[in-house]
Amino acid sequence: MPHEHNHGHCGEECHDHDIPEAQGHRDNLYTHIDRDNVVALNAENGNGPEVVKPWHERLDEEVYLESDADDQMVIRIPFTGSVKLRALLLKVGPGEQTPAKVSLVTQFGNIDHLDFNEISERKPTQEFNVPQGREIGEYHVMAAKFPAATSITLFFPASQGADTTRVYYVGFLGQWTARKTEPVITVYESRANPADHPKIKGIHGAMQMP
Repeated sequence: MPHEHNHGHCGEECHDHDIPEAQGHRDNLYTHIDRDNVVALNAENGNGPEVVKPWHERLDEEVYLESDADDQMVIRIPFTGSVKLRALLLKVGPGEQTPAKVSLVTQFGNIDHLDFNEISERKPTQEFNVPQGREIGEYHVMAAKFPAATSITLFFPASQGADTTRVYYVGFLGQWTARKTEPVITVYESRANPADHPKIKGIHGAMQMP
């Protein structure tokens, strides 16, 4: 079975070691992903949720997304609450179908539906080079950049030489917090009640309503 590992190229937040089996369950965010609203753009054989798999299916290569018109792909992944992200998990490839890099664009609050033009013009929250390999890649993010994300969009701008890009598995590690919503109570006044408003003296001493 392939070994999962971190990639030393992804910055100070990364460490080179195997991913413990238990770690995938301890802070894996799979159950907090809103899978019904995951969206993939330029995917030939799926809509997006196919690659958001539970931990025990992470090595499955029968189900995947492959780009269609060219080698670019966008996958937008909303959460059911706020997420303090620790790491991105990816299984991609094989070979030249591996994306050259992955850009993470974070959204807070209202979710933007980013298309290719918008996401290519927006500065990524963080991005990583992606090495070729059949294992699960763990990409540690800078936690300060992902304190309370409600949605993360992954942008794969190009393959490593193939006409298409292929993605088998997308996962996240981190901490989830339920979304806090408080009801907004608004009282509308159908007709002004004179007793509720202060009276103001007019220029001749008469009492006038404001």
